[in-house]
Amino acid sequence: MSRKQDVIAKFKEQFGYEASDLIHAPGRVNLIGDHTDYNDGFVFPAAINFGTDIAAAKRDDKLVRVLALDCNGEFEQFDLADIQFNTDVMWVNYIAGSLQVLMAELGDIQGMDMVVAGNVPQGAGLSSSASLEVAVLKTAAQLNSLTLDGVKAAQLGQKAENQFVGCNCGIMDQLISAMGKIDHAMLLDCRSLTFADAVISKELSIVIINSNVKRGLVDSEYNARRQQCESVAAALGVPALRDVSLAQLEAAKDRLDDTAYRRARHVITEDERAKQFVDALASQNLSLIGELMRGSHNSLKDDFEVTTKELDGIAEIVEGVIKGQGGVRMTGGGFGGCVVALVPSDLADIVTTTVAQQYPQRYGLTPDIYVCTTSTGAFREE
Repeated sequence: MSRKQDVIAKFKEQFGYEASDLIHAPGRVNLIGDHTDYNDGFVFPAAINFGTDIAAAKRDDKLVRVLALDCNGEFEQFDLADIQFNTDVMWVNYIAGSLQVLMAELGDIQGMDMVVAGNVPQGAGLSSSASLEVAVLKTAAQLNSLTLDGVKAAQLGQKAENQFVGCNCGIMDQLISAMGKIDHAMLLDCRSLTFADAVISKELSIVIINSNVKRGLVDSEYNARRQQCESVAAALGVPALRDVSLAQLEAAKDRLDDTAYRRARHVITEDERAKQFVDALASQNLSLIGELMRGSHNSLKDDFEVTTKELDGIAEIVEGVIKGQGGVRMTGGGFGGCVVALVPSDLADIVTTTVAQQYPQRYGLTPDIYVCTTSTGAFREE
């Protein structure tokens, strides 16, 4: 039984009647462009074939009832007229917060029954939360016949996570989950929210390797780096590092402490790498893809200081296999999490087996490895 069939069957079992709607929203991986989003810069994500499925039906009252299959089959309910943050059950806040911001934007909606299942690996930096938010927003809009486009849905999902859940994320995760295109990645301008689709050759595979390093100090370190970036922008009199060229940064180097300078240098050079990645993909220039991804990883390691020895080690192992035929880098916030590789499909198996063998020998950890395909966003009209 597929996951979609499973949520439909579990809906009938839980609620005693048939679901009227089935919604899917994908997770994502960011191919290049990390820590640029909150600097109004450029990111380059792809929607992947992991995501959230919701079987749902509208109620004639204001009650929301939810069975979460991948959260130990927990069942929660709340009233749309009295949405409160749940300090005991975290997952329900992503649903409640999304519905609260939707109603603030588009008016009252009816209650609903939902069965939710997801297979985005949680805590791996592949955006399980954004996938859930976008799926919930799509479900509510569809059940209530609301007009909601993908960009607005992404903004609402981000607002729910920022203001209700309390995570200060950027817009990338929600926007690619809403508007991703199959067989493509997306160059997203995080300031204007405009984007360009960039084709990914069918001869390339996306390999995601979860280091399974437990992250420590992530929130404090993330906030510190954000503050460092904002301090440089303020010192240079611009709204964000997006507005600073490398030449301008170099001219101001003497006015900045070394750490702040290096943080800014990463962001500015990473924006350029993300923009160059469009042409690298379009021309299927594997050596340039490798050069850009290697440059990104090294910048995140040396200038932004968010990699770990394990992430560096995985990248080194993969580089040893592909030898410039494609690229590999850490992806996400850092301090653990995942490495992403874009490699010729005929090398995907040897990359997988080599990492699975060598990584535990070096670091005593077992990686989770996913060979992914691209997917379509929940709001994407093909």
